[in-house]
Amino acid sequence: MDTELVVLGGGPGGYAAAFLAADLGMKVVLVEQDARLGGTCLLRGCIPSKALLHVAKGMAEAEHLADWGVRFDRPQIDLATMRARKAKVIDTLTSGLKQLAAKRKVELIRARAIFESSQTLRLQGADGQPPAAERLTFQHCILASGSVPTRIPTLELDSPRLMDSTAALELPDVPESLLVVGGGYIGLELGTVYAALGSRVTVVEMTDGLLPGVDRDLVRPLHKRLESRFSAIYLNTKVTALKDLGDAVEALFEGPAEPRTQRFSRVLVAVGRRPNSAELGLENTGVKLDAKGFVQVDAQRRTADPHILAIGDVAGEPMLAHKATHEGKAAVEALAGHPVAFRPRAVPAVVFTDPEIAWAGLTETQAKQQGRKIDTAMFPWAASGRAQAAGRTEGMTKWLFDPESQRVLGCGIVGAGAGELIAEAVLAIELGCHLRDLAETIHPHPTLSESLGIAAEAALGIATDIFRPKR
Repeated sequence: MDTELVVLGGGPGGYAAAFLAADLGMKVVLVEQDARLGGTCLLRGCIPSKALLHVAKGMAEAEHLADWGVRFDRPQIDLATMRARKAKVIDTLTSGLKQLAAKRKVELIRARAIFESSQTLRLQGADGQPPAAERLTFQHCILASGSVPTRIPTLELDSPRLMDSTAALELPDVPESLLVVGGGYIGLELGTVYAALGSRVTVVEMTDGLLPGVDRDLVRPLHKRLESRFSAIYLNTKVTALKDLGDAVEALFEGPAEPRTQRFSRVLVAVGRRPNSAELGLENTGVKLDAKGFVQVDAQRRTADPHILAIGDVAGEPMLAHKATHEGKAAVEALAGHPVAFRPRAVPAVVFTDPEIAWAGLTETQAKQQGRKIDTAMFPWAASGRAQAAGRTEGMTKWLFDPESQRVLGCGIVGAGAGELIAEAVLAIELGCHLRDLAETIHPHPTLSESLGIAAEAALGIATDIFRPKR
């Protein structure tokens, strides 16, 4: 079997690349070993986790209304209905992708693919089913194989009580107690879900703060709120061993945590993800990997092999679905001969906890690491009429800008709906806007989006919603 373009992986980057290539007139084959399109994001990550976080948010808002004199009975949790509703969301989206592929005449092959050479894939059947063909030859291949959860060999345990993020999203039950190993976004998001459903959640993070690498100004309000939601948060602490006791898992801690051993109904290991670049036969091609296993690519997402491009998680950080989608489109346009390069000034990131954290462009952490001189402009949501009305005043909006030109370089937001608000900041950074552009953009009142403009006004000394004494 031969094709002009094969896309290996049906996640957000893979299907976006395949669909655009078909729209541009290419003959496209999309190879995916799962029965449905969507990849980890849709099937086992972004979408199901956000569906469950939506439930957690609704429960938290109902609880919050007690401050206004509105009280509800304790919620009754029907896990079967919740699982079914989550499955329906996924099925709706995956069936839509299947229809889009059919309308574009993108051929779908369910198989596991291994490179035999730079232009040949050997196909192996998935779930014991024979593939549509044994070999697939191509002019070009876009590798979009994604990533897999990082595993810790010392914490391997042959027990259903030990979960990774995929298993946790299946909601096997609401454990009485849950240990989350890893204080990154996956662990905190899933911890938020289980805490809302009634589990006593304990988070263990080996560094000195949650969400390592994220601006501390943004993390601080989240940490404070999670302290009231979680049973415990242990920093500078490692889980060195797990033992299955049958009715519980015993965890051994190393660090300031007390006691040194604790028992939990379930344990979730969420210590990050690694590129899915192994066992693909890439050694039979000219593709080069870096020390972390990421495929090395240029601005057009081309690898060292002229027949192979790579996008998404396998092609480097940040491992984000929207980054993969834009990379996929850039790769296809490059193959079509368009003058394109993937060089974004800002790739937004969102942690969908409560409150949410979002950032784009340069962060203060990165600026310090680079020795780069910046100025910051901050607006506390305690001065926001909308935040006060909603009772969510823990938020903050923060701009990073060049002290000489006043061009905005980055933005960070913590607060309710931060993931929606960050889009304006991404556009401002991409367009090279200055503080004056933001300050003179009229934002609707009363909204949380006002915080973006008022923060810029504060830096310019023209904010009237807050008072900053003259230096």
